[in-house]
Order: sequence, then structure tokens, then C-alpha cells
Amino acid sequence: MPTDVVVAMAEQPHLSPTDWVREQTERILEQGTTDGVVVYDRPVVLFTTTGAKSGKQRYVPLMRVQDGGKYAMIASKGGDPQHPSWYHNVKAHPAVTVQDGDTVATMTAREVDGAEREHWWTLAVHAYPPYAEYQAKTDRLIPVFVVG
Repeated sequence: MPTDVVVAMAEQPHLSPTDWVREQTERILEQGTTDGVVVYDRPVVLFTTTGAKSGKQRYVPLMRVQDGGKYAMIASKGGDPQHPSWYHNVKAHPAVTVQDGDTVATMTAREVDGAEREHWWTLAVHAYPPYAEYQAKTDRLIPVFVVG
């Protein structure tokens, strides 16, 4: 691994430049838990990813979609035609940290397809119904990662 990536990995993770995402993450960090941090009254999980090019750690709060001790990361970006930047980070570096409540674990993400994707997509839409609207807004199939 290049030295600059090792150095970047040792640094404090970076907050999102998007105001509401940054504020949500700061609340989680201040509280030490994701409990009580919600979007549209739905709970979130805080993921930490590694930058695909920079190697920098980045916080990514996402809707809580869980099944059997595993989590889903839904790369919706609100139905935007482009994947969120974190999608490329997870593809390049599938080791992610997951914080759910005050429990933190390092897990591995993998993009899923077919019947497995459909199972997780159904869980995701149940956990956060706007995902269905996001899929309708875009021509791309919204990627789903299973983290466990």
C-alpha cells in the first residue's frame, strides 16, 4: 500500500461537504451513538469508508436497513443519474466500519444483484419508502451493497 494511503487512513475521517449530512454526522459523533438521529423519523447507521483515490476515511450516514446481523448500503443519491461518491470508495475498498447505536464493527461490503438484491431492495423500501421514488426518478439501477 502506498505510504500516502497509510498516512491518510490514520487521520480522522472526513465529514461530508453537504450541510445536512455533516450536521447529522456531527450529532452522531457528539452523542457517541446513532440512537435518536433520524431522517423522516427513520433511524440511520454511520458507515466509514475509505476514499478510492485519496485513501482518506469518510463518514457516510445512511438509512438503517438490517437483516440477520448484516446491513445494506443503498447508493440512491436521491435518484440522481450518478452514483454517490461513496459508491466508488466502497467498490475500491470494501472494508467499512459500521456504527449502529453505540456498537461499532468493521465489516466487508459487497455489491449484490439478482434475487439477493431484490430481497435487500424490498427491505430497504420498507425501511425508507422514498427509495422507491428515487428508483423511479433515475434510469440507473440503484446499487445495493450487503455489509456483514
